[in-house]
Amino acid sequence: MENPRTLIGELTSRLAEDPNALTKKPDFGQYAVREAPGETVRRQEAHMTQLLNGQKQAVAGSDARFRFGPKPDNIRTLVWLGEFTVGGSYPVVIAGPCAVEDQESFLRIAAACKAAGANALRGGAFKPRTSPYSFQGLGKEGLKILARAREQLGMPVCSEVLDTRDVELVARYVDVLQIGVRNMHNYALLTEAGRSGLPVLLKRDFGATVQEWCLAAEYILSTGNDKVILCERGIRTFEPSTRYTLDIAAVPLILQESHMPVIVDPSHAAGKRSLVAALGRAGIAAGAHGLIVEVHDNPAVADCDGAQALLPNDLQSLVASVSRIAEACKTTDD
Repeated sequence: MENPRTLIGELTSRLAEDPNALTKKPDFGQYAVREAPGETVRRQEAHMTQLLNGQKQAVAGSDARFRFGPKPDNIRTLVWLGEFTVGGSYPVVIAGPCAVEDQESFLRIAAACKAAGANALRGGAFKPRTSPYSFQGLGKEGLKILARAREQLGMPVCSEVLDTRDVELVARYVDVLQIGVRNMHNYALLTEAGRSGLPVLLKRDFGATVQEWCLAAEYILSTGNDKVILCERGIRTFEPSTRYTLDIAAVPLILQESHMPVIVDPSHAAGKRSLVAALGRAGIAAGAHGLIVEVHDNPAVADCDGAQALLPNDLQSLVASVSRIAEACKTTDD
């Protein structure tokens, strides 16, 4: 960039030569005009809009059509969870504690979730915690407990995988591989999870755009595995009253721009038990195909995220209201 004093000197010299110089259109020919930051953002958004519309773009020197875009006639992908499908007209509810703490408590909570109307179970065997000193999960023993719950209750189970080296292990015990927010950009893990052939539940990173989220899903889809479930769980904003801010607008946007089913995680978005049900209902009203919620029968002693865990009775009420909302929205759409 030119020194301001130099520019002032040049203008002063021009005024000395031509007193009318200020009334003439200036000539900046020798100065490079850079694109304004706002224009750069608008240009990038326009480019990503083209990607979301499924138009062909040059990617790494080749012409490719992104797999996450809408299918012909807006046909939606259905992902089977046991006897239920995610992506259809009936919303599914995946419920369970944040972490598998021990066999007795997990089987007890799992049975309560089934009685409340949940369709599938969740529970972390490997836990990515902000602090290395926090409870990290039971590992392989936690996976075995999940498998016992599935055997006893006849419910599919979902659990997070953190490392490419663990994909094969986790896949042996669960029905759905979860990719958490911290790993949404872990492309090696996304690819390996896709190659497992299992359904993959992909949570949106709290700092990611919808476009980045869809492109992360593309890594899974590119392996030939189209059993991808997107999960909106809140983005980080300036609002401190909740743990995150649930991006409700992302739900209908995904329905418009992709064939993949989308569910909502109101537990992590809220961070407070009192807000979870309301956010869950809002997600279903916006068109989400289901919910994944944290449930514990004694949140005060939970190893993690007890403050946002619903009680089993709360889950039962939420499941009942979710069904009514989905039916009402279906009637309105028809």
